[in-house]
Amino acid sequence: MTDFPMIINGLPVSAAEHFDVKNPATGETVGRAPNASRDHLDQAVAAAETAFASWSQQPDAVRAQACLDIAGKLGEQAEDLAQLLTREQGKPLNGLGSRFELGGARAWAAHTASLSLPVKVLQDNEQGRVELHRKPIGVVGSITPWNWPVMIAVWHILPAVRSGNTVVVKPSPFTPLSTIRLVELMNEVLPPGVVNVVCSDDQATNIGAAISAHPGIRKIVFTGSINTGKKVMASAAETVKRLTLELGGNDAAIVLPDVDPKAIAEGLFWGAFINNGQTCAAMKRLYVHESVYDEVCAALVDYAKAVPVGPGTDEASVLGPVNNRMQFDKVKRLVDAAKHKGRVLLGGEPGEGLFFPPTLIADLSHDDPLVFDEQFGPALPIIKYSDLEDAIRQANDSPNGLGGSVWSQDIDKARQVANRLECGSVWINKHGAIQPNAPFGGVKSSGCGVEFGEEGLAEYTDIQVIYN
Repeated sequence: MTDFPMIINGLPVSAAEHFDVKNPATGETVGRAPNASRDHLDQAVAAAETAFASWSQQPDAVRAQACLDIAGKLGEQAEDLAQLLTREQGKPLNGLGSRFELGGARAWAAHTASLSLPVKVLQDNEQGRVELHRKPIGVVGSITPWNWPVMIAVWHILPAVRSGNTVVVKPSPFTPLSTIRLVELMNEVLPPGVVNVVCSDDQATNIGAAISAHPGIRKIVFTGSINTGKKVMASAAETVKRLTLELGGNDAAIVLPDVDPKAIAEGLFWGAFINNGQTCAAMKRLYVHESVYDEVCAALVDYAKAVPVGPGTDEASVLGPVNNRMQFDKVKRLVDAAKHKGRVLLGGEPGEGLFFPPTLIADLSHDDPLVFDEQFGPALPIIKYSDLEDAIRQANDSPNGLGGSVWSQDIDKARQVANRLECGSVWINKHGAIQPNAPFGGVKSSGCGVEFGEEGLAEYTDIQVIYN
């Protein structure tokens, strides 16, 4: 059994205690992660503070090359990382699984190298010159979730490094091992202390809470639930930390009456069931016009029942298990309640262990828990509507506002509807297709700030205006 270390100041650091990381498909222990103490966190922050003094002064080209070098490491080690990721997270190697995630992480790292925030001249005349400079903030605390652990760690860390900051990352206790390995690879490229990783099981020592309150950390980047995001925001207030919060979504999709149901079935399915529905910007609610409702339901069933579900290490699997018991129980609770209100088209009954088959439940109402609460799992509620205005109202009647989609052959009409949805991203005839050159973030309770692109890079900087 392998005991994984923390990485602090470029060196492996052991802990007095470790905790088991389980394979959700089999229940077997994949490895043991270190349970950090507050002292370990202080050491990591101190290393990052020391490294910041020199890393923040490195030429722009040096930091850009570091991102390219990290992308290269991800490419070289992609298969080993994908295998480790599948064993601890559960997602399949194939399809939109671990190999897909590693390819995305590499692409994001490479694209981040191309971004820059040059000095902006606001005024240059006889009255003087005014320049806007973007300066790195300092030590960034990154708290990552269990659903896309490698990809999201890259989303957090690479812009910080690119803009001259240093990082202490704390991964989810469900999926810490691939992040530790990722940071090991980064430290083959970066100076010691630029990126550090500490772990905890969030029981004996809640290192996540300690990070968000730590006086040496100047910014927090957090991806996770709304409730935890509120706690992060509250604990960060004492030191007035900068925040980027990408929180939960309960994304609505609206299907207009002019669609070809068979043509959109595949897109609808993967919009909802990517990563087994364990994605913040996955489709969580599907509103379908009454004139095509039965046909859309039938087309979704036909597509979904042919998708192979099994252990992620099986090359034939396209969907795997739910990652952890807490999330499995939540999905089961919401599905059990929905079965008494709606019509089960497919699935609905849990399998062995943490396996839950793709589940489609029709004839639900907007206020049913499976519709109104974010399920974050392999269950999609389908709601019939007759009036488009009512569908838009229901789609917007949510505290969440991460993503949404509109499905129609009339692109102009779809754009009109998209513009009325209260969410940070809207897709037409697809769902959840994020990309590194487009800002991504939520409105309402789905977070604050954005990631990706120049706008995301700017989140890791403070503005300084120089007058002369």
